[in-house]
Amino acid sequence: MVKNMKEDTNENSDTLAAIGIGAMIVFIALILVAAVAAAVIIQTAEKLQQNAQTTGSETTDMLSSKIIIMNIIIPSAAQGVLYITFELAPGSSNILSANIDWSIICPAGADYGTLAATTGVGNLVNQLVLTPGTTYDVALTVADILFCTPVANQGHTLLVQSIAGGFTYETMNYGSDISQGALVI
Repeated sequence: MVKNMKEDTNENSDTLAAIGIGAMIVFIALILVAAVAAAVIIQTAEKLQQNAQTTGSETTDMLSSKIIIMNIIIPSAAQGVLYITFELAPGSSNILSANIDWSIICPAGADYGTLAATTGVGNLVNQLVLTPGTTYDVALTVADILFCTPVANQGHTLLVQSIAGGFTYETMNYGSDISQGALVI
């Protein structure tokens, strides 16, 4: 006798596992998105911190090597001589006088040089190293100034910059009097 046996294949569909797998996939995707977002935020924060540190360092260098011009006078009746009295800005570092450049810009052109011939006020010895809290003098002579000699009723621009980046900008206004002792600034 051949009996037809019917297999009992009673399969019930179980949808709970499919929902759990879908939720796990969404959860893993959310974790990956959060990790990428965190990496971008951390990278941006590091970049901003580096930029701020660089800017702060450059600002400190510029301010720590700046000079303050106290006055500029014409010391003699001879044209082409300027006598500058200056100090280093408070908090400045020591600077070699030869590492400070100056430029005078005028309608006739521009003159430039260094403050290597700087002396302390009342002192005739050249100061190689300038220190804060001391007042200094320097004479820019005819050999230094070719184009921008003092001219009555004219204005020239004086730019002074140290090698460390400190920058000073002054406008020199010559009045009608450019005789000995005339104050320019």
